[in-house]
Amino acid sequence: MIKFLYVLLVWMPFSQLANAADVPQKLVITGSSTVAPLISEIAKAFEASNQGVRIDVQSGGSSRGISDARQSMSDIGMISRDLKPEENDLKGFAIAKDGICVILHKNNPITKLEDSQIVDIYTGKIKNWQELGGKDAPITVVNKAEGRSTLELFVNYFKLKNSDIKPHVIIGDNEQGVKTVAGNANAIGYVSIGTAEYDSAQGVAIKLLPIGGTSASIENVKNGKFPLSRNLLLVTTTEPNGLKKKFIEFARSKEVIGIVKQQYLVPITK
Repeated sequence: MIKFLYVLLVWMPFSQLANAADVPQKLVITGSSTVAPLISEIAKAFEASNQGVRIDVQSGGSSRGISDARQSMSDIGMISRDLKPEENDLKGFAIAKDGICVILHKNNPITKLEDSQIVDIYTGKIKNWQELGGKDAPITVVNKAEGRSTLELFVNYFKLKNSDIKPHVIIGDNEQGVKTVAGNANAIGYVSIGTAEYDSAQGVAIKLLPIGGTSASIENVKNGKFPLSRNLLLVTTTEPNGLKKKFIEFARSKEVIGIVKQQYLVPITK
């Protein structure tokens, strides 16, 4: 028997030996911290139905998603905005829609702010909540770090430059922004509506402010009424094939609609 096995191994082609080893297939997906929680959940479902597949999801911002994809540091990038004209070397695949909202501590008596007031707060012209009808307390301005598409879309909507903003605290991902505002009764920040709605529903001490007179909600993102909305994309450097294509198609399929809604985002399916 031992001699028979030895002969079989000697004459088996190397490619068949490699297949016999059943090497796990792996995808590395990096980028937007808004997209990462959704893709992590989609990845779990994909792994469960595709034995031997492992998917490594890492956040770090949309800029990282673009850079890693271009430099082959990842198989797929994640960005929380549409591709720009100068990024036409990449292929983009929308998987969900989201919005960006301003958040305050839930105990702050302010219930709405005009766009011009938000601009004045972020540029340092208004420094105390009392100027807006609130309590006598200095405003803590929380801003997003460079390289985050949430920052880019925020400044574009309010017609600002990054250099115009006078922040007291700079944060990275959405959860960090929520925790910062929830932990400071005088803070103001802006994050993903999906993240803010979910955390608020879980009892986190924040509230979402309307923008342009429209309530900040996933429902208003879905019906197209909310003015500060965006697509969430997966990006690749070439037309995807193999495992990449299979995963992207799964992430855009009806099978993940429940997962997308659980993340307080608006589904986009083919």
